[in-house]
Amino acid sequence: MSYKSLLAASALALATSAGMAGADTWRYAFEEAMDEVQGVFAQKFKEEIEANSDHEIQLFPFGTLGESADVMEQAQSGILQFVDQSPGFTGALIPEAQVFFVPYLLPQDEDQLASFFENSVAINELFPPLYEEQGLKLLTMFPEGEVMMTTQEPVTSPEDLNEVKFRVMTNPLLVGSYQAFGATPTPLPWGEVYGALQTGIIQGQENPAFFIESTKMYEVTDHITRTGHNNFTTAVMANLDFYEGLSEEDKTLVQDAIDVAFDHIIEYQKGLTEESLAKIKEAKPSITITTLTEEQRQPFMDTADEVEAEFLEIGGDQAEEILNQLKEDLEAASGES
Repeated sequence: MSYKSLLAASALALATSAGMAGADTWRYAFEEAMDEVQGVFAQKFKEEIEANSDHEIQLFPFGTLGESADVMEQAQSGILQFVDQSPGFTGALIPEAQVFFVPYLLPQDEDQLASFFENSVAINELFPPLYEEQGLKLLTMFPEGEVMMTTQEPVTSPEDLNEVKFRVMTNPLLVGSYQAFGATPTPLPWGEVYGALQTGIIQGQENPAFFIESTKMYEVTDHITRTGHNNFTTAVMANLDFYEGLSEEDKTLVQDAIDVAFDHIIEYQKGLTEESLAKIKEAKPSITITTLTEEQRQPFMDTADEVEAEFLEIGGDQAEEILNQLKEDLEAASGES
């Protein structure tokens, strides 16, 4: 465990020792603020657990326990019982999870997305054993919103990203995706992104609109571009030893709470993107928000095969099986929606 993680663990132990009753107090960390999408999901999960049992859930938003790597170490070691973390950060642990960064794989239609995440064979059957190999129980994955680029200069084609230092999560396939887009991908911890944009160390980053608005990324960039290339995906996990040690009653309690929180977060996100963009425009009238036409998107879409081929090379032993199953799942979701 890193020094940072040890410090965070010590602080956590001190903070939770009083009144802690064995496994009855469960700790849950996530990558966003309490009022952002992961926080809303976590609060609903907490509400359901505490309404239907004597257990208590303690929530730890981003920054309270260190960076993403520190939080994952704490989840794997059992300091945390639950963690919400994007495949963007777990890709090094679970290479197959990088599939969610193949551009233009996921649809933009919200109903289709919800159906896919709820019913996907890849997510519900193929991924769980891979997470278990890392000491994690995969409880669910859910979408957080259309990913958009924020940059200092307008972007209407891959040429506009030439030599642009673009912040990406520490994920090999996301790096490959932005290389294919023509940018210079620059992995950075999230806590350094605002300052790096402000000082010109980087000139761009990507995130859903709600996150751009709540973190005020629009203050240090001038253009938001909707290329339609992806939807931000996240995964809720439990420490495997903790989960397997639960009674059947508590396992059912946890899964029922996850299901309720999933439905809640899908409903919560309806209209959230447009609402967030409106708030950004109100806060900074000079910002440009551009939705690329199909013709403008085509050169970006043309990179998908290249990135998909890279995924098959670096995405682990089950990369091909998972990619093929995801495509089948998406086709099924398309029919259902």
